[in-house]
Amino acid sequence: MDSAHTEQVPAGSWTFDVSIGGPEHGVPVLLLHGFPQTEECFDLVRERLHEAGLRTIAPRQRGYSAGARPTGVDAYTMKQLAEDAAGILDGLDVPYAHLVGHGLGATVAWHFAAQYPLRAMSLTAVSFGHPSAFGAAMETDEDQRQRSRYLDLFMRAGAAEQSLLDNDARTLLATAPGGGIEALANESALTAGLNWYRANMVPGGEGFDCPAIEVPTTLVWGARDPIAGPTQAKGTGRFLRADYRLSEVPDGDHWLPLRAPAALASEIALRTLRN
Repeated sequence: MDSAHTEQVPAGSWTFDVSIGGPEHGVPVLLLHGFPQTEECFDLVRERLHEAGLRTIAPRQRGYSAGARPTGVDAYTMKQLAEDAAGILDGLDVPYAHLVGHGLGATVAWHFAAQYPLRAMSLTAVSFGHPSAFGAAMETDEDQRQRSRYLDLFMRAGAAEQSLLDNDARTLLATAPGGGIEALANESALTAGLNWYRANMVPGGEGFDCPAIEVPTTLVWGARDPIAGPTQAKGTGRFLRADYRLSEVPDGDHWLPLRAPAALASEIALRTLRN
């Protein structure tokens, strides 16, 4: 088993920082982080996956990698983010992989599974259910609307950056339990991260519009998640056309890769063994 290392991987017009670890010939697992963390949020999970014989590929995604930080909201659609993930696999000569995504990174993983179903051996979505289930919850469930009120701030260009970066970025750094969030502690990087929301998490945006999935899938959801509520989690099964499992972590919050790495790694390993 080799040690983790970082490679500069070209994909399209951009170059991504990609952390790779585990046995050289292990089955590949693509790990997609969300906001505001980087691939470091998966560090505790990756250790366990490597012990299980899996090889992990964890890119620092568009806006987070310094070599892949275009300007403008339109450069951050889910279609482009999913294309990045496919391009990174191409750059590593990996034809297909098991997918894992956390938070907004799970939305990228859902869209990847929809766009490239033959390249996705399985999907483990963490904390964020199928985008259409989440969108339906936003429309019909007052509880989910209240949980998503932070989006009102994130959509306000300039005001969101100022709010999150005030007091030496303490507000930003307090939004999640580590996992590389200091990578966004400057305005250009933070704007790029927020552009994921501004391009996708609006009425009619790609963030809430995704076809049904034909890839074997597990949704791992924390029952105490303050951001993604039960309606979107329980509604996700309606958008699956393959084997599906909802795994509820009773004491889990939103940040399962750091708060519950053993439970999450077990679910990922189980999904890879079943497919």
